[in-house]
Amino acid sequence: MVTRFEDLDLTKQYSYADYLKWTFQERLELIRGWIFPMSAPGRRHQQISWNMTTSFVDYFRDKPCKVYLAPFDVRLPRKPTPDNARIETVLQPDLCVICDLSKLDDKGCVGAPDLIVEILSPGNTKKEMKQKFDVYQESGVREYWLIQPDDRNVFQYVLNDEGIYIGLHPLTDEDELVSRVFPDFRINLEGVFAD
Repeated sequence: MVTRFEDLDLTKQYSYADYLKWTFQERLELIRGWIFPMSAPGRRHQQISWNMTTSFVDYFRDKPCKVYLAPFDVRLPRKPTPDNARIETVLQPDLCVICDLSKLDDKGCVGAPDLIVEILSPGNTKKEMKQKFDVYQESGVREYWLIQPDDRNVFQYVLNDEGIYIGLHPLTDEDELVSRVFPDFRINLEGVFAD
């Protein structure tokens, strides 16, 4: 049992089995076993998250898919496995949509959500754009949205038949975002970036 974040060795790789033994309050993510501390999101990040959430709740209200907000653990095993010691990636996306409800358990989700939204904040841009992009693609997340609050734009990635993300044309606050996984799900981005 680890009760203090300071007691972790940041030069060591960990598993989800280790993660379950940590009782401290600090939030973190594991990407391929490496620890990535998470800071509290800023006001702007939270406002965009709230604006997105209302669109998601309205659209998915009577649909069989479920929407979850951070903090919500998404475990992404490299190969299907029930063994917590072999799961090395545990992320907390800002928003995610899961349609295969068999992936849900009391601790979160095991396996790739259908859609993930991440909102960039100072200090997490490299992680979201590189490490998370790679594990989301590898695990089969069908659609990934990256929101840049400062530039008021969205990058949308869709998994092709070969399991590779294809980046669509970048969108700004003047555009409408149309999901490729849920084609009748449309979001006016002016409202997303509204303060």
